[in-house]
Amino acid sequence: MSLSYRYAAQCCARQLRTTATVPVRAALVQQRIARRHNSTEAVSPKISGIVDQISQLTLLETADLVASLKSRLDIPDLPVGGFAAGPASSGPAAVVEEEEAAPAAAEKTLFNLKLMSFEAGAKPKIIKEVKSLLGLSLVDSKKFVESAPKVMKESVPKEDAEKIVATMKELGAVVVLE
Repeated sequence: MSLSYRYAAQCCARQLRTTATVPVRAALVQQRIARRHNSTEAVSPKISGIVDQISQLTLLETADLVASLKSRLDIPDLPVGGFAAGPASSGPAAVVEEEEAAPAAAEKTLFNLKLMSFEAGAKPKIIKEVKSLLGLSLVDSKKFVESAPKVMKESVPKEDAEKIVATMKELGAVVVLE
């Protein structure tokens, strides 16, 4: 039974400690808030007025404000993580490597196929080909072809895209890789 008395005494002591420190903590928090409030007002009334106006903006208005400030002050968009996210360059050798890597990165591997136009006599063949390529019904395929120019497929590998363009060109359609 002595264990339960000891546990009860510990719980009471813990409760007394926390209730005694709660008012002290609340007073410290209020002092910090007052210091922050006073520090912003001590800067200047002009800044204080701007802060008050900005604090009343909605989220969309704030986003517009940030965008307009970036454009007016010519501030570039930084990648997430800021400056520390990128590797440090080690002189001219790093610059040459970056210049060589840029053309390789610029080469596209995935393309969007866009049906631009078609010959009127080849319309039924093109509708059938679109039906088989996209898996649409005959009616949907007809509507799709008639609404050209329209994107047929997105993110198609280069080899597949070239095959589709060649097939559609044989049928009498003009398909563009984007």
